[in-house]
Amino acid sequence: MPHAELARIQQMLEEQLYVPDESIVMSIYLAQTLNKPLLVEGPAGVGKTEIAKVMARALETDLIRLQCYEGLDATNAIYEWNYQHQLLHIKLAEQENKSIEEKETEIFSEKFLLKRPLLQAITHESQPPVLLIDELDRADEEFESFLLEVLSDWQITIPEIGTIRASHIPHVVITSNRTRELSDAVRRRCLYLWIDYPDFEKELAIVQRKVPGIDQQLAEQVCRFVEGVREQRLAKVPGVAETLDWAMALVALHRTRLDAEVVEQTMGILFKDWQDMRQMKGALSQLLHQVGVKTILTPEGESGGEKP
Repeated sequence: MPHAELARIQQMLEEQLYVPDESIVMSIYLAQTLNKPLLVEGPAGVGKTEIAKVMARALETDLIRLQCYEGLDATNAIYEWNYQHQLLHIKLAEQENKSIEEKETEIFSEKFLLKRPLLQAITHESQPPVLLIDELDRADEEFESFLLEVLSDWQITIPEIGTIRASHIPHVVITSNRTRELSDAVRRRCLYLWIDYPDFEKELAIVQRKVPGIDQQLAEQVCRFVEGVREQRLAKVPGVAETLDWAMALVALHRTRLDAEVVEQTMGILFKDWQDMRQMKGALSQLLHQVGVKTILTPEGESGGEKP
């Protein structure tokens, strides 16, 4: 077991304020060693995209990001021709004594090629970049077929030019929120990592690293409160990203502990669905009691007061 290399990767991530567990460290090590893409799945906001960002910073290389969406095609992901530049060149070369074949060779050369993220990653010259294919599940199933040649052979075929092979195999991170199932063909070409919501201790460590100056009591109360929230049946469960946003907002409000009033006033940071907010207002007293905050019920039925 390459303990020294695993320790190096863990230290590399921690230096970038990322809190990794053993499965994340091992997955990154194997992906780098085997030159395999790393497919990371899990709920929204648990740090899947952050893995690629942290890797790029730690390796001191470029991060090339392909944000997937419905309707994404090869033109936007791999390459397209700069038609305006080509037309201008054709106009300027009208009087030149060249054959049609020579003119075609010129206008379909690399200088007229607009490189999109996948081709940028393949042709990166200095050192292997980190290629982030973010939220692949949002793209159409047909788009996955465009990835197979890249993920299998690290090459892209352009009919007018030929096959372009990678001089440096990029570090590839693919993320998915599982809004649809990815194809078996893509999965077989990747190593797999599932990231779930963190437990209390890990989320507390994340908050303490990412939110400078937060009071210890407040950090613990925030993480306990969010832990209780995730046990509720919600349309949009808050992820680590929402926990950090809420913690930073409370620090900006100069809070050192939770109380019912500030929780109600800042619920829009944690919850992004009005039905979730209405549900959580009804459960607020119970959740605050779980984190050690005493509440007083007002005549209108709203929580108020704070822990003495």
